[in-house]
Amino acid sequence: FRVSLSKTVFLTLCLFQALHQLYYDPNIENKNLAQKWLMQAQVSPQAWQFCWVLLRPEKVPEIQYFGASALHTKISRYWGDIPAEQYDTLKTQLFSQIARFASGSKIVLTRLCVALASLALNMMPEAWPGAVSEMVRMFQEEGGEVDGRARCLALLELLTVLPEEFQTSRLPQYRKGQVRGALGREWTAVYPLLQQLLRQPDSPPLVKARVLKCLSSWVLLDVPLNESEGLVEASFTALADPELFDTAVEAIVNTISQPDSQRYVNTLLKLVPQVLQLQEQLRDAVQNGDMETSHGICRIAVSLGENHSRALLEQVEHWQSFLALVNMIMFCTGIPGHYPVNETTSSLTLTFWYTLQDDIMSFEAEKQAVYLQVYRPVYFQLVDVLLHKAQFPTDEEYASWSSDEKEQFRIYRVDISDTLMYVYEMLGAELLSNLYDKLGRLLTNTEPTTTWQHTEALLYGFQSIAETIDVNYSDVIPGLIGLIPRININNVQLADTVMFTIGALAEWLADHPVMLSSVLPLVLQALGNPDLSVSSVSTLKKICRECKYDLPPYANNIVAVSQEVLIKQIHKTSQCMWLMQALGFLLSALPVEEILRNLHSLITPYIQQLEKLAGETPNPSNKLAIIHILGLLSNLFTTLDITKQEEESGENAPPIKSVPPQTGPNPVVVVLQQVFALIQTVLSKWLNDSQVVEAVCAIFEKSVKTLLHDFAPMVSQLSEMLGQMYSTIPQASALDLTRQMVHIFASETNHFPPIKALFELVTSVTLTIFQQGPRDHPDIVDSFMQLQAQALKRKPDLFLSESLDVKAVFHCGKCTELIAHCADVPPVGQVLQEDGKLLLLAVLEAIGGQSSRSLMDQFAEVLFCLNKHCFALLTVWLKEALRSPGFPSSRVSDEQKDTFSQQVLRERVNKRRVKDIVKEFTLVCRGLHGTEYAADY
Repeated sequence: FRVSLSKTVFLTLCLFQALHQLYYDPNIENKNLAQKWLMQAQVSPQAWQFCWVLLRPEKVPEIQYFGASALHTKISRYWGDIPAEQYDTLKTQLFSQIARFASGSKIVLTRLCVALASLALNMMPEAWPGAVSEMVRMFQEEGGEVDGRARCLALLELLTVLPEEFQTSRLPQYRKGQVRGALGREWTAVYPLLQQLLRQPDSPPLVKARVLKCLSSWVLLDVPLNESEGLVEASFTALADPELFDTAVEAIVNTISQPDSQRYVNTLLKLVPQVLQLQEQLRDAVQNGDMETSHGICRIAVSLGENHSRALLEQVEHWQSFLALVNMIMFCTGIPGHYPVNETTSSLTLTFWYTLQDDIMSFEAEKQAVYLQVYRPVYFQLVDVLLHKAQFPTDEEYASWSSDEKEQFRIYRVDISDTLMYVYEMLGAELLSNLYDKLGRLLTNTEPTTTWQHTEALLYGFQSIAETIDVNYSDVIPGLIGLIPRININNVQLADTVMFTIGALAEWLADHPVMLSSVLPLVLQALGNPDLSVSSVSTLKKICRECKYDLPPYANNIVAVSQEVLIKQIHKTSQCMWLMQALGFLLSALPVEEILRNLHSLITPYIQQLEKLAGETPNPSNKLAIIHILGLLSNLFTTLDITKQEEESGENAPPIKSVPPQTGPNPVVVVLQQVFALIQTVLSKWLNDSQVVEAVCAIFEKSVKTLLHDFAPMVSQLSEMLGQMYSTIPQASALDLTRQMVHIFASETNHFPPIKALFELVTSVTLTIFQQGPRDHPDIVDSFMQLQAQALKRKPDLFLSESLDVKAVFHCGKCTELIAHCADVPPVGQVLQEDGKLLLLAVLEAIGGQSSRSLMDQFAEVLFCLNKHCFALLTVWLKEALRSPGFPSSRVSDEQKDTFSQQVLRERVNKRRVKDIVKEFTLVCRGLHGTEYAADY
């Protein structure tokens, strides 16, 4: 005992020093060391002794707080260490400490309350029946030095943290259900106390605020709404008190947001008029610029409407009061001011409109028709409100906004756009007609009262719908296309929206190509404006993709304008890449000779620049230029696909779009062959730079993906170059390109020899990396594994080669894919015969506890694969392996090992079942079966 006591005293002294270091030492490393040591001390056996020492009255709050935290940690995480006969002693000590700290440090009191809450949860319901009733009784009793108000606040703190501790507790699932039920039954002890304190005229505001916070906490336990009705009513009354407003809002919102509350329709119906009575307070708050009050009242209205719209809709006799609630939420949606600078409330309401629409549309046809009569006009009003809210402020005001405010406004407009798109499902074509009529009136209005913001918002409405809804059959789109050139575009935001609207109508333009001449000049003009970079380039790309067969008459003009803006470097890198993709789509629809002519004029300046850069000494500046040029070529070749021409000009294509089949080599291959030597020169100087190598590989990878078998003329020389690259400096991008080549060409007799040689070479080089230690090259390991899987899938014959070390590949961990081919690829079968048992032993060792539990699914897959493809071998190996005493864990009996073996061997079809068997067995091996850790697994 003396040794134990002296050890505890020494540890306590160390604790004081470590806590002083944590709170007061300016050195961050010392702080981190102290924190790490303190966390270990908290879980030590001595914590039971020192925590009470640290809680003594003469200690400073920081030390007392650590003592209380240590108590909570021991109770919540090491409950099994506490003998049952000490439960009551620990409970009494905690009550005593809480009573003492009721008038002391608030943070220490809270930690002690959390510790007692954890104790109660672990003891309920058997060891401490009526725990909450006892807590209430203990703190209501007179006596001691603590005054009544402090005792009341301490009790409320304890009652508040109890449900919160339950939500985060690590109780096993079966215990959680028991404890939740016990807590639910204890509500009858809590409710009268909260009701009395909230309605008592002389209750101080602080006490009332704690009562409301306590209510918020308890309703998370799904307390029936009708059993908290009186408290909710009192919470509405508390909204009139500015000191209680925020906590009252939280209490009301939390109460009516509980999923179970929709069962109590009568109570919900009583809440509707109480919410409606807040309208005057809401209007006053808006008028006075009181954002916090308007925000809180809006949260209450939205919470009731959003969570219970269906239940309230179904109360047909109360339809007018629910419509009044909907109109109140509409007021919140259209609250004056610009989001997020003048108001932050309107965004809260958007989800409500989705929910209400879903509920209306889910009724059967006859009932739905009745509701639509009432709510279609409401949704048309909503569209007007949303478009008003989406309007930009004046130029001067917008210029004064911070970049963060502008970004929040952009996201807000996207949310409005999504809502409009959803609303279209209810309002249909009439919505487009409505928007078109308004836009027409605006643009034909001769009075100068119209601002660009009105026009922009209406166009934004069109764009929102056209981006995702098929508007091809709308009769207003031709009129809209006709109106667009009449817009006086004198503002960047308006110009952006015009561009995006044209882009959203690209599919419609493909079906109505005669209208292209109205909008294409606007897009090409916008290309020259750097402020319209994203919108103009993305719109041109959409038009070139959707309308390419109608663009040959405009091709020269598009290419010329694009070349000009590229040479002038008007756009950022990403937009330059998009522009090249647009040109790839455009050129794909032209005859081969025209493609080659355009390609020559388009890329010759870049090839010349690349030749110059290739001759220079490598430096960061010319590296960026090289990567940029290679990126431009990659993106051009990604979309330049003449094979699509032949597919799309078949029987079903309209006569206007039919194109004669192309003959001769693919234009992309022609260009690649011309620049191949130059690319090799660039590589020779930049082979050490992974980004340049990646950019080179990207050109060929994207070309291979696009051209597929048309890439055939380049297979041999590219395979040779890839082999040289990878042999000199292995890089993941070269393996990824090799994988693409294997995928497309390994099965073709003509191309098998160069593909086979390349595959053997990169495999050999990579195996050397594995021997040296692959940890430093995770990207290469990942790409290598994907390459091997692709080879096994597309051409297992690649593994028949004597030059390929199949055993080494097997030892790299490419097990499951190789096992699947043990019958049809003899070298794989031989390796499995020789080393399969080693693999099984490693898997069993990992399941036994040598690897993280998060990896068990992967080990289960290996077992499943062995069982499916090598059943006879696995049967023998399992029997031999599990015969060893204490393997794979000393915690499992021979009977448990036999059961595991039989269960695994029985499952040759259901992989999910094997994963469950492995998870169960690993828990047994680790001694965790039936514990709280198993509950989370």
